[in-house]
Amino acid sequence: MEEALKDHRQGARQTLPSLLVVDDNLELREQMKWGGKHAYHVFEAGGRHDAMELMKKEQIDLVTLDLGLPPDPDGVSEGFLALEEFLSLNPSMKVIVITGNHDRANALKAIQLGAYDFIEKPVDLDVLKVILQRGSYLAQLEVENRLLLDRENSRSFHEIIGTSPSMEKVFDTIRRVATSDVSVLIVGESGTGKELIARAIHHQSERREGSFVAINCGAIPETLLESELFGHEKGSFTGAHLQRRGRVELAQGGTLFLDEIGELSTALQVKLLRVLQERCIERVGGRVEIPVDARVVAATNLDLQEAMKDGRFREDLYWRLNTVTITAPPLRERGADIMVIAKSLLQRYADEAKRKIVGFSREAVEAIERYAWPGNVRELENRIRRAVTLTDHTRLIPSDLDLEEPKEFAERTTLKEARDAVEKSLVEQTLTKTSGNITKAAVILGVSRPTLHDLISRHNIQK
Repeated sequence: MEEALKDHRQGARQTLPSLLVVDDNLELREQMKWGGKHAYHVFEAGGRHDAMELMKKEQIDLVTLDLGLPPDPDGVSEGFLALEEFLSLNPSMKVIVITGNHDRANALKAIQLGAYDFIEKPVDLDVLKVILQRGSYLAQLEVENRLLLDRENSRSFHEIIGTSPSMEKVFDTIRRVATSDVSVLIVGESGTGKELIARAIHHQSERREGSFVAINCGAIPETLLESELFGHEKGSFTGAHLQRRGRVELAQGGTLFLDEIGELSTALQVKLLRVLQERCIERVGGRVEIPVDARVVAATNLDLQEAMKDGRFREDLYWRLNTVTITAPPLRERGADIMVIAKSLLQRYADEAKRKIVGFSREAVEAIERYAWPGNVRELENRIRRAVTLTDHTRLIPSDLDLEEPKEFAERTTLKEARDAVEKSLVEQTLTKTSGNITKAAVILGVSRPTLHDLISRHNIQK
């Protein structure tokens, strides 16, 4: 009976988060050990070396660290060295720094170096319990996020991360269309990952061994686009010194991805329609019909139905391309996916740059979740990449991401109001910076020109 009770207690203890109290004051260690024994598996150490030895043997989730450790009990040098070593050993560990009364400068420096939070002496156990609970909850979320990332990476959706209902719908449609050869039209705002969806369709299809050939129809001048798409024969125009195969021909046996299909001229729309109907092409300057066997996936951030009404897009081509439509949801509508993606991007760019950046501060997480992300995942990617390059912190803060909240938005009552206000302000500032140049402003904001026009109209912004 006693053995069974002992096993039960050990099992219960193993489910508790682990807390290491690092302090040279034995009395304070005992006090904190007594105060936390019901909620944590508590360890203790009197100095940096003892703490490091213990961490090599035990999985520690939380640490309370007194900065005044021997051999520098009246200073902070040993404490800062301990903080650096702890986080080097386990970057996900949550360290709560204990500082002398009114020693706020060192407390803030500790936060910049990667500490999770701080508390001043004399320690209020009730306040410390709240901080520890938050830290334990965040550590648990980070573990779940890592497991989620591992699971997502194994799902063969070609780097697409997400579990929100809107993304589950996208994944389900990808699975269904991948096994057939039907044409797919992917719609969504600029930066939502439409090409990743197209690649996922290709990699799950029977054409996965063939080439995935992408072309941005809006990025190539119209005079060159026909040659890029269909190729040309030697001597067909000035500068055509060699025969060249086009993108359609290069996609033989694979998938052709036509990005920004709405930017295609009417003349080229007619030629593309013929390819889809007859499954053959003629190179520019050529007279021989060349059979093509390529699956076509197209994408656009335009409203093609409106474009058809205006006569800018052919209705017959629309229905050829639009056998199945997949809508790529904007980042602001993807809920918890935002932080999962942000953490994945941070880990990737920190590893590439060989920077010891362990995560985001609480303020940065709140700023990321509050921001409207008009440029979607592409904007998030750019901000994190820039922050990793320029930051001096081990945890990114709002200013690293250029997401400091303007004072005039602090009193907004709802999340939507705050997002709309920030989005409007950012567009207005960028238009002012570019003297109203839509093209330049769109590049800076990381959105397409049609998306920027939509934002200007939605927020009633004067050009």
